[in-house]
Amino acid sequence: MNITAIRRWAWLPLALVLLAGFAYVVARSGPLAPVRVTVATVTEGQVAPELFGIGTVDARRAYAVGPTSPGRLMQVDVDVGDTVRAGQVLARLDPVDLDARIAALDASVDRARSALAAAQAQQRDMRARAEVAAINAHRYVSLGRQQFVSASAVDARTQEHRSARAAVDAAAASADSAQNDLRRLQAERQALVEQRDTLTLVAPVDGVVTAREAETGTTLVAGQAALRLIDPASLWVRTRIDQGRSQGLAAGLPAQIVLRSRPAEALAGRVERVELISDAVTEERLAQIAFAALPAGISVGEMAEVTVQLPPTGRGPVVPNAALQQRNGQTGVWRLDGDRQRFAPVRTGASSPDGQVQILDGLSTGDRIVVHSEGKLKPDAAVRIVDSLSAVRQ
Repeated sequence: MNITAIRRWAWLPLALVLLAGFAYVVARSGPLAPVRVTVATVTEGQVAPELFGIGTVDARRAYAVGPTSPGRLMQVDVDVGDTVRAGQVLARLDPVDLDARIAALDASVDRARSALAAAQAQQRDMRARAEVAAINAHRYVSLGRQQFVSASAVDARTQEHRSARAAVDAAAASADSAQNDLRRLQAERQALVEQRDTLTLVAPVDGVVTAREAETGTTLVAGQAALRLIDPASLWVRTRIDQGRSQGLAAGLPAQIVLRSRPAEALAGRVERVELISDAVTEERLAQIAFAALPAGISVGEMAEVTVQLPPTGRGPVVPNAALQQRNGQTGVWRLDGDRQRFAPVRTGASSPDGQVQILDGLSTGDRIVVHSEGKLKPDAAVRIVDSLSAVRQ
């Protein structure tokens, strides 16, 4: 064998080694290599679902204090942030001519009382005259029957009696008219007094002044607010929750509130009310979350994060949320069968914040499923089970 042939065959072992190394690399990390996956076993347990939302602190009971008739603001006795008591005077409006009109009605009322007294005295006089006329008429009728007086005299006394009775009715009508006039004037005076009283703005409840919307000298129209108050004991969180995740939201559920000013403190609360009307633009449900104990230093309008605890589900198969996949429009998991896997469609239920999902149908307790994979899985493709995908491939 010559030297040239020896040199030609000397490269053969090296080529075989390189070819074997290439085949090993392709088999372990190439497109023909098994897909590395992490697996989990379907366990039986309960899922404690929660709903999350963002809200703002608001007052359940807020009041706009203003006049019921137009007027010019004469004085304002409180400012923003002041604590007030129910019935406390907050501001006054100029009564203009109301006092003079009330004084004029007072004089009219006195005159009406005098007219009523005169009418009642006249009524008593007419009754007395009618009684005398009745006695005279009765006597003349008796004398006429005995032929002691003429028939014309009897008729005259009878007519006097009838006239006296008519005068009594007229006096009674005059007295009633005078009484009605007095009542009308008293009602008009009372209306003016109440109108004047409305020009004194008082606090409807114990509360805190949140806005001062008019200053001294401002002319207010009927219904315009001069001051705004809130009841600080009625603060709650107006919360917005995604409609797609709001199933099960109901009044009475416990909740946790984290205020923006206290990010490390979770305050206890509960769902006080779920609004019947949702926000069609943002596709959110509106719920009012009340504080179990109102914290000190809270401010209206402060942002808050709200977590509502739903009732736990019944016991059943539970899988990690990361195991769920979408394939051909179906939700399911890759279930291991030996060293192969098949896609198993499932019907899911509630999910918990720690990533556990309730399985209603499609899996049984003890089934092994793929949680994570380093590549796209296919039915019956070879897989390699590892503890973590972050480990270096060997």
